[in-house]
Amino acid sequence: MPRALPDAAYLELLSRRAPAEAYDEPLARARASGAPPEELADLESGKLLALRIRAELEGRRRREAELTALIETVHDLAGLRDLDDVLRAIVQRARSLLGTEVAYMTLTDHERGDTYMRVTEGSVSARFQQLRLGMGEGLGGLVAQTARPYVTDDYPADERFRHTSPIDSAVGEEGLVAILGVPLLLGGREVIGVLYAADRRARVFEREQIALLGSFAAYAAVAIDNARLLGETRDALAELETANETIERASDVHDRLTELVLRGGDVTDVAGAVAEVLEGRVEFAEPVAASAQPAVERSRSVGYAVRDGDDWVTAVSAGGELLGALVLQGHPDLNPVDQRTFERAAMVTSLLLLARRSASEAEQRVRGELLDELLDAARHDPRLLRDRAARLHADLDAPHVLLSARLDGQAGADAEESLGRQRLWAAASHLAATRRGLAAAREGGTVLLLPLSGADDPREGGAAPATPSRLAQDVAAQLGVAAGAPVTVGASAPVPAPAAQPGAVAAAYPEARRCVDALRLLGRAGHGAAAEDFGFIGMLLTDSRDVGSFVRRTLGPVLDYDARRGTDLVATMEAYFACGMSPARAKDMLHVHVNTVAQRLERVARLLGDDWQSPERALETQLALRLHRLSHAVGG
Repeated sequence: MPRALPDAAYLELLSRRAPAEAYDEPLARARASGAPPEELADLESGKLLALRIRAELEGRRRREAELTALIETVHDLAGLRDLDDVLRAIVQRARSLLGTEVAYMTLTDHERGDTYMRVTEGSVSARFQQLRLGMGEGLGGLVAQTARPYVTDDYPADERFRHTSPIDSAVGEEGLVAILGVPLLLGGREVIGVLYAADRRARVFEREQIALLGSFAAYAAVAIDNARLLGETRDALAELETANETIERASDVHDRLTELVLRGGDVTDVAGAVAEVLEGRVEFAEPVAASAQPAVERSRSVGYAVRDGDDWVTAVSAGGELLGALVLQGHPDLNPVDQRTFERAAMVTSLLLLARRSASEAEQRVRGELLDELLDAARHDPRLLRDRAARLHADLDAPHVLLSARLDGQAGADAEESLGRQRLWAAASHLAATRRGLAAAREGGTVLLLPLSGADDPREGGAAPATPSRLAQDVAAQLGVAAGAPVTVGASAPVPAPAAQPGAVAAAYPEARRCVDALRLLGRAGHGAAAEDFGFIGMLLTDSRDVGSFVRRTLGPVLDYDARRGTDLVATMEAYFACGMSPARAKDMLHVHVNTVAQRLERVARLLGDDWQSPERALETQLALRLHRLSHAVGG
């Protein structure tokens, strides 16, 4: 017999989606009206069929709503670009789709071989939010290991999972009971993480819910991968943009350094250009400070710039020789391209220093050759001499002094003595260039021809009248500091115009050499002097034997006083020395009172100095008095 169909009442209930309890009303009304059993049985059968149809319709409507929500979620995820935004959106939507209290996500750490908590939604436990799960540990570790979904309605009591103290403590602190975990799969094989939905009460996750979260996880994995790829692309583009800017800046530095070299720039210009590009302070150090020596040696050994605290240091060297160092101050962070730029500046600096050295050496040779010719030959064309000197910025028509410099205190190994001579030659060449003079190496020492103008006397704190003596002292002090050893310097008498009388330079050299020898014999090595500094001995050192100059240097103030006042202090001095330096006997020779002699001798002391009667000066004074008397007698 055919199955009874539900009447119109059940169809009407189905059409308006009435609740399940409303389907009892048609049967209740039939019973109340006294319907026969056959009709009641048909109504009962119709009710059950209508409820089954209702359940099927409700399931389809729920699946349709879930699919609609899933499609909307996937659409929303597709609009996100930042990885963190994507991860947060996935967890929020998972919680919303399944209506759970908590949702969270762990990601796989391939380097450590475990998974770690990445994003949570609804979580309150800090320990839970920092949880890490090893492969196979807990529900999530099992999902990550097997790439299959797992669900439990009572996690603490579920023995299917390998429980660990850290995981159980964190889950317990969060209060989770029912947990569903599904894998985030890429390409159906690679597990990049696990997506969870959980409640703090016992709950049975239906098969449709598990499938829904699984489907969502599949889309989420793609969204995560796309966000990662997009982020990596953005990072790569940013790096390319940065690299392009850096390359352009490096090219700009290269062009600027090349221009500096071509237009004859110096080390300061290079340091300034690099400082502007690197936005820091760059200095060239020569000599290198003791505190920076270790960093400079390290840079020299490895061949590139090294960090020294908050600074960067790169050695400036050529052919194994350390020429100095470039120091970038207050710039602890330096990217590789800027580091290469800094190192390139060091290379350019070394080239400039070598070029400057080559030019200096060439100029030194030319200066030395010109002075050698003046010393070796007596005849020259004055016009050619002036032209050659002018190219060296020297004026051979001005008064000059010839100086002979010898190194002292370098007895020892031949290598050490040779190094000392090299230092002396380099220092003398530099001094000649700065003072617009000439220098040449000769007989193991150095000879300089310097103008007699512009000498400064540091003892008097400023400019002083230029004399050969002061010039010799100044040159001895400067060369001694530069050479690192005492340097003895002898000076000739002034040569009025070397270009006009070239033979005078050659004639002046023996006098300068004799002054050097005299200083050494008198134990004054490391000093500078001219013949005028040796008193009457100086007459023996000069070829001119200038008696008048010796008398003036010794007695000048007394002679001038007698000439102005009409006195005869010279006669008093002669009588005083003739009587064995006895004022009592001198007064008889002079026919004056002894007090008069004493007063005259006091006047002499004020004019010549209190030490005029010392043994050394007394001898010079007596010789000067005799020569003065002799010259007056000869002159009539």
